[in-house]
Amino acid sequence: MPACQIDHITVTAPTLAEGAAWVREALGVSAAPGGKHPNMGTHNLLLRLGDALFLEIIAVDPDAPAPGRPRWFALDTLGAGSAPALSAWIARTDNIAAVASAADAVAPLGPVTPMGRGARNWLITIPADGGMPMDGVGPALIEWDAGPHPAAGMADLGLTLDRLELFHPEPLRVRALLDAIGMHAPVSVVPIDAGARPYLRAHIGTPAGPRTL
Repeated sequence: MPACQIDHITVTAPTLAEGAAWVREALGVSAAPGGKHPNMGTHNLLLRLGDALFLEIIAVDPDAPAPGRPRWFALDTLGAGSAPALSAWIARTDNIAAVASAADAVAPLGPVTPMGRGARNWLITIPADGGMPMDGVGPALIEWDAGPHPAAGMADLGLTLDRLELFHPEPLRVRALLDAIGMHAPVSVVPIDAGARPYLRAHIGTPAGPRTL
């Protein structure tokens, strides 16, 4: 099983403007325009975190028709007054079918779904209900089409992802999932109390010093 790598981390927000303001306040930089996802009725902004790694801010596109299925990243559950949050992470693989199958025994990641934005196409796992595996602590898997990674075309603002922490009351199960997909550093698992809500924390290097999301 080839090892997976972190591809990007995702901030969800009720509106793109709210998500952009939250990230700007946290990291001290402004995200650049991304594009629209017609099959999901969403749009995004992007920030480079490395040669093949980026941060995405995503929200429902108010100008797009509703898709014929739940939107990804649980965006349909965000109403007015919801706060932006680091809600998901995506692991890159060159064989999404094999990795998704390996994960099934621990925590199914959802059907492999073709997706596109502009000229870029990819495969991604999306649960049927639009949620994220293991309450957001489990990743989505992505397999890009041939060509340079999207981050290669983004402006380098001096940001780096130093560490991603997964907080969950079932740490052994989370570690089993990471083992199943071949995903390790810089991802770590942090136990929390039973019944506590799982969450993510990203440690990001910036020109002004380390910051967290």
